[in-house]
Amino acid sequence: MDDLFAPATGAWQRVSPRLATVRRIVIAAIATPVVIAGVVLVVLLPDQRWIGAAVTVATLLLAAWGAVWAGRNQRTWGYVENADDLLVTRGVMFKRLVAIPYGRMQFVDVQAGPLARAFGIATVTLHTASTETAADIPGLPSDEATRLRNRLTELGESRGAGL
Repeated sequence: MDDLFAPATGAWQRVSPRLATVRRIVIAAIATPVVIAGVVLVVLLPDQRWIGAAVTVATLLLAAWGAVWAGRNQRTWGYVENADDLLVTRGVMFKRLVAIPYGRMQFVDVQAGPLARAFGIATVTLHTASTETAADIPGLPSDEATRLRNRLTELGESRGAGL
């Protein structure tokens, strides 16, 4: 990682690889009916098979790209708990580093849909008064999401801000 995005203290805590698995399942769930529709078009429109073939091939290529993207994206997420703030980083091509002072947090939100719960992961969202400094940390194991939520709530209250 570039020096610009390296934490001053500590090491990046990475999110679970199960995040990539969940995203790949979502991609497959979206791509499958489109591929089926493309095959049906090939069968039903014998004079214009190229339409169904194009839909099928394009969908398969996009799904393959999405599967690769899911793994690369998952590996870029990280966070570090510093003494005064939480650093969150992400991005492959366009990297982003957000520093959220504990005293600026208004509330901490934990979310997990049915698929995420089945894989034991959750997303922790930190909300501040500014939308630019709000941050998500997806793909945290459920125990870590609970620990982080409790820790951030405790730190926010002790710093005398909005939690």
